[in-house]
Amino acid sequence: MKKILLSGLLMAFCLSVQAQLPTTTGPLKVSDNKRYLVRQDGMPFFWLGDTAWELFHRLNREEADKYLKRRAEQGFTVIQAVALAELDGLNDPNPYGEKPLLNNDPAKPNEAYFKHVDYVVDKAAQYGLMIGFLPTWGDKLSKERWGKGPEIFNPDNARTYGQYVGNRYKNRPNIIWILGGDRNPRDGSQDVAVWQAMAEGIQAGVGGPDKALMSFHPQPNSTGGGASKWFNNDNWLDFNMHQNGHCRFTPVYDHIAVSYNRTPTRPTMDAEPIYEDHPVCFNAKDLGTSNAHDVRQYAYLDLFAGAFGHTYGCHDIWQMYSTGREPINGPHMSWSEAIELPAANQMQFVKRLIMARPMLDRVPDQSLIVENNLTPADRIQATRGRDYAFIYTSSGKPFTVNPGKISGTSITATWYDPRTGKTKSAPLFANKAPQLFTPPDAGYGHDWVLILDDAAKNYPMP
Repeated sequence: MKKILLSGLLMAFCLSVQAQLPTTTGPLKVSDNKRYLVRQDGMPFFWLGDTAWELFHRLNREEADKYLKRRAEQGFTVIQAVALAELDGLNDPNPYGEKPLLNNDPAKPNEAYFKHVDYVVDKAAQYGLMIGFLPTWGDKLSKERWGKGPEIFNPDNARTYGQYVGNRYKNRPNIIWILGGDRNPRDGSQDVAVWQAMAEGIQAGVGGPDKALMSFHPQPNSTGGGASKWFNNDNWLDFNMHQNGHCRFTPVYDHIAVSYNRTPTRPTMDAEPIYEDHPVCFNAKDLGTSNAHDVRQYAYLDLFAGAFGHTYGCHDIWQMYSTGREPINGPHMSWSEAIELPAANQMQFVKRLIMARPMLDRVPDQSLIVENNLTPADRIQATRGRDYAFIYTSSGKPFTVNPGKISGTSITATWYDPRTGKTKSAPLFANKAPQLFTPPDAGYGHDWVLILDDAAKNYPMP
C-alpha cells in the first residue's frame, strides 16, 4: 500500500513539474526590419545556441533529457544538432543500434532511427528549446578535406531526403532548418546545386517556402559573407551564418559587418565561434585550450557588431564525449561534466543584457566611441538602440563616448560584469560632450560592458 501511495505521489509530482516546463510558442519568422528573429506574435526571440552536433547520434533518451533540461535551465534557446552526424554517423549506430539510412541510401531513411530523433526534438520542445536541425553533416556531400563520409548525395536524392525530413517535422514548431554542416561548396562542383535541391525538398515537405525558416552553416571564409557568399540570391536563405575557425582574436566582427550590410538585408550571426575547452587553432601544444574569456569575447563582439543572436560551443559537448570513446583532438572531460563549464553558465548574462532593452531597434554603431578600431585582443565594440547603448571592452581598456548618439539630456551609466551579471553604477553625465570611461579593472580576462541609458526612461538593470 505504501509503495502504491509513494508511486502515486511521485507521478503527481512529475506531472506537476511537467506542467511547469516552458513550451515553445510556435515557429519563428524574420522580423519586419529583416534584422532579427521573432515569434509569430512579433515578440523578439534571442538565439542563444549550443552546438550539440552529436546529440541525436550518441546520447540515449535519458542522457538527452539530462542535457536538454540543463541547457534550458542555463538559458539556452536553440540546440544545433545533426541527423546524419559527423562522427561516422552513417555506419556507427545510435545507442539503440539503429543507423539513419538503409544501405546508406538517402531515399531510404530508417524509421527506427528517426523515431529517436523525434523523441529528442519533442523533449526539447517540452523544455522550451528550438532545434537548429541539420539534415546532414557536410561530409556526406563533400569529404574532400576531412570527414568519413561517405559521399552519398546528388541533386536528385538530396531533394528526396529533404522532402522526407521536411514532411516528417512539418508539424513540429520548434524546428529551424540548417543546411551546410561545416562545409563550404567546392568551386567547380555540384555542391551548390545539391544544397539548393535539399532546400527545395524541405520547402516542399513542410508545405511551402514560408513554412521553413532556413540557413546554411559554412566553414570560415575570408570574404566575410558567411553563407551569403554562395546563396545570397536564394529565397530559402532566411538568415546568414558564420563560423570563426576556433582561433583567438579572429575579427569575426568585421565578417558580421559585411553580411549585415549586404543586400538583400538578412539577420546574421556567428553559428560556430571558438568552443570552450577547445585546442586553440587546433594547436593545444603551443596555444593551449580556450577558456571562458575567449568564449565571452566572441559573444559580445559579434552581437554588438550586428548579430541577432549567438551560438556557444564546447569541445566536449559537440562530440558528446564520454569515457570509453576516442576523443577528437586530444583528451577531454565527459559531456556531463563539461555542461557546467564557466562560459556555459555565463552565456545567460549576455542574453539577459540584450533582452533587458528594446531588441528590434538595436544597431551596431562604432561612431559611439573614439577608440573604435583597436586590435582584436583589445577590441571595443558598441551597439545602441534609440535610447540606450552597450559598449564592450574586451580587456578593460578605457574609452571615450561621443555625445548625442542616443536620446536624452542626462545619461545614466552602469558597468555590467560579463562574468557574474552584476552591475556597478558609474556617474550620471550630460549628453553634450565626450565622456571618458575607465572600467573597474583591466587586463586579459577582465572584460566589461558599459550600459548607457536615457535617464528619463528609468530602465531597470538586467
